Parts: sequence; C-alpha cells; structure tokens
Amino acid sequence: MDTGILILRLLVGLLVAGGVSVNRLTTWPFLADVEGAGTPVRGRAEELAFVEARLDALARGAGGIVLVEGPAGIGRSRMLAEASASAKRRGMRTFQGGADPDEQFVPLGPLLDGLFAGDEPLTGADRLRDLAATPGQRFWLLQELGDRLREAARSGPLLIVLDDLQWCDELTLLTLHTLAAALAAQPILWLVAVRHGSVPPRVRTTLDRIRQAGAHELALGALGDPAVARIAEDVLGAVPGPDVLRVAGRAEGVPLLLEELLDAVRDEGLVTIENGTARLTAGSLPLTQLPSVADRVARLPTAARELVETAAVVGGPVPVELLAELLGRPPATLITAVQESLDSGLLVERGDRLEFRHELIREAVEAGLPPALRRTLRSHAVEVPPARAASPAGPEAPPAVGVRLGDRTAVERLRAAAAELAATAPGAAAELSLRALELTMEDPSQRPRVVAETLPLLWQMGQAAQAHDLGASALAAGGLGPDDEARIRLAMARLASHFDFAEAVRQARAGAALPGIPAALRARLLALLCLGLSLAGDPEGAEQTAAEAREATDAARDGIAQATMMVVDSALCFYRMDWNEALRRASRAAALAAGLGIAPSVWIPEALWHCLLLTVAGRTAEALALAEAGVHDTRHQGQAAAARLWLMHRARVLLDAGRLADARAEAEAAAGMGGAFDSGDLAELMLLYTLTRVAIHTDDRETAQRCAAQARRVRGTGAPLARSVAAWMLVLLADFDGRPDRALAELDEVLAALAEERSALVSPVDPMDTPALVRMALRAGASERAAPAVEVAERRAARNPDFTILAASAAHARGLLDNDLAHLLHAVRLYEGCSRPIARASALEDVGRKLATTRRPEAVPYLDQALALYTRSGAEQHVARVHRRLRAAGVRRRPSSAGSATEWPELTASELRVARLVAQGLTNPQVAEELSLSPHTVGSHLRRAYTKLDIGSRAELARLVERRDNGE
Repeated sequence: MDTGILILRLLVGLLVAGGVSVNRLTTWPFLADVEGAGTPVRGRAEELAFVEARLDALARGAGGIVLVEGPAGIGRSRMLAEASASAKRRGMRTFQGGADPDEQFVPLGPLLDGLFAGDEPLTGADRLRDLAATPGQRFWLLQELGDRLREAARSGPLLIVLDDLQWCDELTLLTLHTLAAALAAQPILWLVAVRHGSVPPRVRTTLDRIRQAGAHELALGALGDPAVARIAEDVLGAVPGPDVLRVAGRAEGVPLLLEELLDAVRDEGLVTIENGTARLTAGSLPLTQLPSVADRVARLPTAARELVETAAVVGGPVPVELLAELLGRPPATLITAVQESLDSGLLVERGDRLEFRHELIREAVEAGLPPALRRTLRSHAVEVPPARAASPAGPEAPPAVGVRLGDRTAVERLRAAAAELAATAPGAAAELSLRALELTMEDPSQRPRVVAETLPLLWQMGQAAQAHDLGASALAAGGLGPDDEARIRLAMARLASHFDFAEAVRQARAGAALPGIPAALRARLLALLCLGLSLAGDPEGAEQTAAEAREATDAARDGIAQATMMVVDSALCFYRMDWNEALRRASRAAALAAGLGIAPSVWIPEALWHCLLLTVAGRTAEALALAEAGVHDTRHQGQAAAARLWLMHRARVLLDAGRLADARAEAEAAAGMGGAFDSGDLAELMLLYTLTRVAIHTDDRETAQRCAAQARRVRGTGAPLARSVAAWMLVLLADFDGRPDRALAELDEVLAALAEERSALVSPVDPMDTPALVRMALRAGASERAAPAVEVAERRAARNPDFTILAASAAHARGLLDNDLAHLLHAVRLYEGCSRPIARASALEDVGRKLATTRRPEAVPYLDQALALYTRSGAEQHVARVHRRLRAAGVRRRPSSAGSATEWPELTASELRVARLVAQGLTNPQVAEELSLSPHTVGSHLRRAYTKLDIGSRAELARLVERRDNGE
C-alpha cells in the first residue's frame, strides 16, 4: 500500500479534529494586513511620494482614483493609513472604510461604514441605509449619495478610502465605479486597494472600469534588503546579525510575514542581543505559526481548507489530480475549492500545478496542525515522502498513489489507522475506512466487517443517509454469515437509535435472533433493543426484553452492553417515577462508559438521556455543563451529527434556564447545520419543543405556525414518544392561537398517556407543563379534564420528595385547579429553590392575579416580581400581559425591552456578549470558541444585533461599543 494516501487522508479531518484560534490584528478591517502600524514605514519612499503628489493635486481641486494593488501582507492597508493621516494633517475631510469577508451580506456596508463614521460623518445615514437595503432603489441611492458627496465637496476636498475591494459586495462595487465617474470633476480622491491574484468576476469588472476611467495605479512589490534590515531592527530593537537576516529573508520581502516571523523569533526566545546586535540562539528554526496565515486558513470553507492543508503536507508544486486522489474525490469536485484557495492568496498556479505563494506560508500552515495529528502523520510517513509525491511524474515513473484491489495488508493498515483516529478525527477516519471499503470490492470475506466499521464514522460526519444506504445494500446483497450480519445490524441499530426508534428496534431484534453469534455481540444487540424500546416510549416492551438482555450481558461480561443496560434501567425507573434511582443509574452508566474509554460526548443517545434527566429534574446548571462539554468535544472532534444533537439539548436547557434568546439562537443554528430532520429524530423532537415554547413565550406568531405544521407531520410517525411530543405541542399552539376549544380536542392523546401514569418524558414532556395544561382546561371550561393531570403530578411529587421542582409544579397545578391561594403561595416559595425563572414568574403572576380581585395592593409586589423575571428572560408575551394586569391594578410601570442588557437596552444579554467580542476583532468562529457556542449561533446573534442597532459592519459596531463604553 502507498502510505502517501494514508498520510494525506489522515489530514482531511484536520480542522475538524482541532481548530486554530487566531485574534484579528485589529478591529478595523481596512488595517487587517498593516505591517507595524505603530512603526515607521520602511522601503516605500517612492510610493509615499506618489501618494503625496496625488494629495497635492487634490488640494488644488483635482480628484480622481488611485488604485493600490499587491498581494496579501504587502502593506496596502498601511499605505492607505499613511495617506489618510497625511490628508487629515492637511485639513482634508477623510472617510475610511473597508470590506470584510464576514460582512459581504451587508449591501453597501464597506462604503457606508466609511462615510458615516469618524469625526465628520456624511449626513443622511438612515435614509441611505434604507435605500441600500430596499430592492429596486439603486438608482435613487446613487442619486442621493452623489448629491451628498457633491455638497460635502463644496466645503473642501474629500478623500474616500476603501480597502480590500476583493471582498466588497456587488452594490459597493457598482457605487464605486459609477460615482467615481459621475463625480470626476469634484475635488474627491478615491483611494482604493485590492489584493493581487484571483478576484471574483464582479471585482475584475470594476477594476477594468476604473482603469478605463483613468485611475492612477500603484503596485506594491517586495521590500529590498535595506528595508528588511531596518524592519528587523525596529522589531528586535537591535541591528540584525547575518543569521537573523538570513531568517528574515525567508519572508521574501513581504512586510507582514516578516514582522510576524520576527515577532515569533523574539517571543520564543530564539534571539539574543549582544553589543547592540541581534543574533540567533539556535541553528535552525522550528515550524512557526503566523497569525495572518492561520486567520486566512480559518476563513476558508471546509473543502478549501482541506485542500490547502493537504498541499502543505505534500509541499512543492502539486498537481490537482494528485490532490484529488489524496482527498479521495473526483477532480471535478475540487473546482470550487481550488478557486477559493487561489482567491485566498495562499496558493498560486504554476502551469498545471498549485503551490504556496511563499514557502514560509506553507510552513505556517503545516505548523498549525494539532501536535497529536502531526505525530500520527509522521508515524505513517514511510513509503512516499512529500517531495516525491509532489515531483513531476514522467512517462516511465511509477504512480505516486494507488494499491491493488483485494490487498489485505493495505486494508488492515487502513482499518487500523481509521480505528486510531475515530475518536479524535472522524473525518480522516471515515476517509480511511471508505478507502479500505473500496479495496474489498472483490473480497467478500473482508467487506462486511469494514462496512460495519464504516457506518458509525459516516454518521459522525453527518452522512446518515449514506451510512443507511451502505448498510441496507450490504444486508440486501445477502450471502452474509451470522456474525457479519449481526455486526452490520448492530451498526444499523446504533445509527437508527439517533433518529428512527422503530428501525433501531427492528435491526437490533433481527440481529439478536441470529444463531450462533458471539455472546458479546448478542448482548450489545439486546441492550440496544431495550434502549430503543425505552426511549421510544414503550416501557412495557423494554421491561419484557430487559431480563433476557441482562442475562446475556452478565454472561458476556461486556462493558459496553452493561453500560447501555444501566441507561435502560434508568429509563425504566423514570417511567416508574423513581427519579432518584433513574439519575443514579444514569450517572453510573456514564462513569462505566468513561472507564471503558468511551467519550461521554459521543456516547449517543445514552449521554443525552442523562442530560435530559438532569434538565427535567431541575438541575439546570449540571445539565448545562454536560451539554456544553458535549458541544465543545463533538465540535472539536468533528462529530457533526453528535454536535447537532448536543446543540439541540443545550437549547432545551437554555430554555429551562429562562435564556430564551440563547435557546432560540442555538436551536436555529442547529437546524441550519445541514441534514434533514427525520420524523422521530431526537434532534427534531428537541428542536420542536424548544422553538415552540420560545415562540409562545416571545409571542412569535410566524415561528409558532411553522412549529404547528412540523408537529402535525411528526404526530403521524409510529414512535410513541414522537407522537406524544407532537400532540402536546399542538395543544400548546392551539391555546396560544386563542383556540381553547381546539386545544381541548387535541388533549385526548395527552390525557390518555397521563391516565396510564406514564412519566413526564411522554406527556406532558416536562413536569412544569402540568400547570399550563390546567390553565388551558380552565380556559376551555373543562376543569374536570385537568384533574387527572394534577393527581399524577401530586403522586409524582410524593414519590420523589428530594425533587423540589416536582412539589412546586404539583402545588401550582393544584392551586390553579382549585383556585386556592394557599397552594399558589406554597408553589411560589418552592419555586425559589428551583432554576426555572419562567415557571416561578408564572406562579407569582397567578398569585398576583388572584389577589387583585379582592386585595389589589397586595397583588402589586407579586406582579412586579413576575414582571422582572419575565423581562430578564425575554418573555415578551408574558411581559405585555403583566403590564396589563398592573395597569388594571392602578399601577403603571415603565416598559423595558424584555431580556435586554441594562446598559444596551436594544440587545439581549447574549447579543451583547457576542457584539462585544466581535468589536474586539474576533471572528465568528473565535467568538463561538470563546462562548462555547456554534458559529451559526454567533451569526444569528450578530445579525439580530446589527438590525436592532441599525448598523451594517464590524467596524461600525466597534466604534459604537467604544463610544458607549466611554459614556458618549
């Protein structure tokens, strides 16, 4: 086997296995590649003189366009900054804007950001932003913006700076070349910069047009040796010796790379200063990470990142065909990835090959590999070193990659490597396992086992449909021995247990019935069968199978089966309303799994069951910590499917914690991660519950309608749990829609489950829902329908005296049903010890409502407390209702934005946290890392913040944060 394949396939999962967190160089996008913004400009005397000449001409009333071009890190932004500073010293009005790859969805954002910020902003920001955001208004936008610039130019020359043209949106580009031509006679100088190399077609068109309009061009090249020496002296504080200059020469005259390299040498203690001269302390330098390179790599889409990382390991000019082979993809599928890697400025074309623009960049990319993965790569680098893989292959040269079908040695090595990486880099492991599967096409004796090993890896990468099809085709092909069939059915059952309970039960039952299979395999199948039955909402079926499963598990002494059966026992205890024992067994199961080397975060759905138990038991802090660990671990390990499930559960915990904005953003982010939700999918059920409750609390009618449609679809599935969740959601939504009659009609299935004394897992989904059920029945004039629910809640509380939340819910429900103030007051006191702020606010409101009928003054404190809790949670609907109750009691309270931060009333606390980190210069992935959120969630919060603050860019946000923090 050719280990060149192995090495590069391992690399595929790099950024999934471990990401790079890099701070932005500055909060200002147009200074993102400034080299040494606080140090003198070196080696640019002619270029600066050129700019000064254009500013002299502007002072005389002659405008125009200056186009500054150069590769990444060459100093374009520094040249713009120097020009802006010079213009300001001359008393010229200056506007500075710049594009950002994260902000391309904001129409005209880069230009408006520059025109409406700074000491002397252009007037009319709101009007122009509205026109920019309204389809069909481009003509009026250009007219009005042109008029405002003409008016401003009457008072003196204007310098308009626009950096990073390659990232500008289409409307900014159109406005630039249109207004530059229309205002050519005005004393307005447009100073724009663009990165050399591959640019989008729309940018190329704009460049052609401004060149045709007579733009002055300023191309920045590499610095000469004298300038390099001066920069080295600036950074190191001493004259560089010959060895330091040799190191500095590796930057090839690119200022940003030079400074970052010298910073790394200095910070890592690799240089000493003796007698005013800087010298190296080591003969050779280790691979060095460079922040600007890591930032560019982190911004690439996944496919382009994988291609760049692969090319870094290969080294030298590499054919696209070789990259395609190493990545296991047809060359045609790499078209977009290749283009994106060229657009990034990291790679360039050399004939029919790709190579890094600078060797230093390649080394920086390689240095960004996680150490563990780098060790793995080195251990497999045996047969094809990177230099050989990258070398041109002559007509008689042997192929760089490729092995024979049926090569059992190659298959075993690929399987071993996949198993080694499965826990930390499932992307690379899946690629290796698929390659092994390809090699078994003509070897039916090996193929079934490789199929069984590949299925979970595909699911972990979010490719459940592909995994299902692979397993189904293997079973349909027939000819399998009992052991092989059992292994595939076990993998299929495990796969289905995340989204199709009925399928999981079917596969596990069929596998366990096969004759003569190993004891451990049968024990795992029976345990998984019981798990599927219990989580599907069929405790009777689980009980009937549990005895046989326990016997098989004890006989086999298989730890994995034993851990799963502990979860089954936990679920059965929960159904029997023994919550203490349910939690104890769930915790023991998690500990046993960890002792077996199973990461809790990927032990799905067993670990999710533990999290759900903690949530409904009111132990919100523990549940949130468990969910956050799950999100963190699965995201860093590349477990896409498991990460989505953990996101859904964290959204549910955030809902219970009264953090409605966070819960909604997290649920929406998980829903947008890709992969259709299936009926009965654990993630879909959690999504449906969370979004429904948030929509009701926040009076979000549009989302409520979408949830209702989804609930009607899910109710048609076969799993009892899925039907029950959907039925309860339809009850809540009908009541929210002002249809208590329809809500009452929908209650039949819910009440049937309650009559059987099933647990809160089934109906209602949460013990805190019982007061809501009573309230709905009372509104519909059918209090007798609610009595069974209250009796079940009271029995559950009596059987579990250690869980205050159950006693609080039961007292609240009884107080509502009997219209009894004493029970309601008791519920309020009990809720004080629970972490459910909305539930406590509801009880406070009910006490206030009842007191208001006869003892109005006594009602006000309770309503005020309820209002404060609702407001802090962001429960808009309840806030409005309590305001009405207070007005009816003769009290008016000043309205406040629900869930908002005190110092930023427009934003929720979550939106403010995201906004502050973005204002510090962090990218969305870096903010996600800092706050343990997904990048999707960060993007959701940021978009809402932009809308509420009426801004359109990170730079504008940074300035707004600075002004408010300074009390302006």
